[in-house]
Amino acid sequence: MIVEAVRLLITLALTALGFQLGSNVEVPNADAAPVLGAVLGAGVGYVLGGVLGRGFRKSLDVMPDRVAERSSGPELFAGAFGMVVGLIIGVILGFPIVFFMPAAVAWPLASLVVLVLASLGTRLFASRTDDLLAVTGLRRRGTLVSRSLDHPERAFLLDSSAAIDGRILEMARVGLIPGRVWVPEFVLDEMQGLADAVDKTRRRRGRRGLEVIEAMRGSEVSQVYILEETVPEFEDVDAKLLALAMRADATLITTDHNLAKAAEARGISVLNPHSLAESLKPVVATGDRIRVDITKPGSESGQGVGYLDDGTMIVVEQGSDLIGTEIEVEIISVTRTSIGRMLFARPIA
Repeated sequence: MIVEAVRLLITLALTALGFQLGSNVEVPNADAAPVLGAVLGAGVGYVLGGVLGRGFRKSLDVMPDRVAERSSGPELFAGAFGMVVGLIIGVILGFPIVFFMPAAVAWPLASLVVLVLASLGTRLFASRTDDLLAVTGLRRRGTLVSRSLDHPERAFLLDSSAAIDGRILEMARVGLIPGRVWVPEFVLDEMQGLADAVDKTRRRRGRRGLEVIEAMRGSEVSQVYILEETVPEFEDVDAKLLALAMRADATLITTDHNLAKAAEARGISVLNPHSLAESLKPVVATGDRIRVDITKPGSESGQGVGYLDDGTMIVVEQGSDLIGTEIEVEIISVTRTSIGRMLFARPIA
C-alpha cells in the first residue's frame, strides 16, 4: 500500500511537471507537446516512484528495530517534538508554494517540503536531547550502556534469580557491591520472557526483576551496564553466565543454589544474597529457649510449624494441637538446607 501511495504521488507530480514543461516549449505541434510531456513525466514518475516506494517501505520495516537499538525514550520524545516543529515550519513555507505556483505542481512540491522539514526537525531535536531536557528542567535517566566487559574495575555478573530476589538492590545501596554490575542481554531477554508469560506468578517474577534493575539504574551508588557478549557457543543461560564469569574473572551474583555450586566448583567467585542474609541471622543454638507462634500443622503427624521474626521455620514436636497459640519451646536441633536454616523444637511443659 505504501509503495503505491508513494508511486502515485511522484507520478502525479512528474506528470504535472511534464505537462507544464510541454506547454511552455515552442514546437510546431503546440497541442501535442503538453500531452507528450505529461506521458513522459508519468512514465518516469511510475518507475521512479516504484523504486522510491519500495525503498521507503523497506526503511519502515527495519525502523522499529533500529529505533529500539539506537534511541531511548527521551530521544524519541525530543524527536517527536522536533517533527511537530518541522511540520509547522513546513506548512508555513508551503503556503506560498500553493498560492503562487500551479496547483498541479504546488501540492506535491509543498508536501515534499513539509516531509523534508519534518524529517530534519526530528533528527536535529533528537540529536540535542540532553540540551532540550535541560531547558525544560528535566534530565535524562541513567541508561544501560551496551558495551564489552573490559573495564579494569571489579565486575559483577547479575543472574535473573538475584534480580528477581530483590535484595541485590539494598546491597547495592549500602555499598556491598564495590564495582560495576553487568546485566547480560540474554538475562534481560529471559526476564522479559517471564514478564510476558501467561502464568501470573511467572509474569510477576519477571516484572519484579526488571523493576529491580530499573531501580538500580536510578541509584547514584550502583553502576549498571548491559553486557553485549552473547556467548553463542552455549544455549543454556547458566552455561553462558559461567563462561562469561570465567572469561572476565567476574563475581557471579545469583540466588540459584545449583548455579552457585557449579560456579564455585569452577573457581568463580559467587555472591549469594540469600546465603549472606542467612549468615547474618541471629544465631540460635541447640538448647536455647524461645517463644514462637504455632501457625500451621507440619508435614508429619503431630507437628506444628512456627516462624521466627527473620522468617526461619521452626518445626515443633507435638505442636499440632497448639496451632494459634504462642508457646515456649526448646531447640533440639538445627539443620541447614539449600533454602536456609530449619529449627526443630519441643514444647516446654
